[in-house]
Amino acid sequence: MATTSASLFDSAYESDTAPWVIGEPQPEVLALERDGRIRGAVLDPGCGTGEHTIHLARLGYDVRGIDFSPRAVEKARANAAEQGVDAEFAVADAFALGEAEQRYDTILDSALFHVFDGEHRTAYVASLHAACRPGGVVHILALSDAEPGFGPRIGESAIRDAFGDGWELEELRPARYRCVVVGDDAAAHLDVEPDTKVDQAAWLARVRRL
Repeated sequence: MATTSASLFDSAYESDTAPWVIGEPQPEVLALERDGRIRGAVLDPGCGTGEHTIHLARLGYDVRGIDFSPRAVEKARANAAEQGVDAEFAVADAFALGEAEQRYDTILDSALFHVFDGEHRTAYVASLHAACRPGGVVHILALSDAEPGFGPRIGESAIRDAFGDGWELEELRPARYRCVVVGDDAAAHLDVEPDTKVDQAAWLARVRRL
């Protein structure tokens, strides 16, 4: 990715054309929480409209959602207020997570990692390392190129290669990522009606910070 501007994401949130906004947490994230994989202080980078942060805050987790899109953060705060949940959100740079004093036990990356490539991916992983406490865990839910679909899809080697020194890759397995089919072209490609929710092929990784 590279360097997509915040204004493009702002526009997608403003026009309600962001396919990753499904109005509910990802099923894979719900399962992580049920299985006890989320603990301590939690960071939700690329939080979008806040579904995961709100869900975890409702359950009593110490969680913070961040996004570089001001419009996303506005919507996340409005969603939390509408649901009566006290959740923390901020506009922040995913490449500078270590600049804040806070360090996290769990970092939950739902569909952010896969938008970066090359040096941007390297910089993002370094930022994750700086923000994660030693022994802490990063969960990566990323679209997979294992099946036809839409969005920035990656192979498993992208995750394996990115998390080298300073990390231990504890698990990497096929998963599903739920999204909304936006627009006639995407709908025709998947042979579904527009605005249909579909589960696309994904990877779910658990990486421990050494």
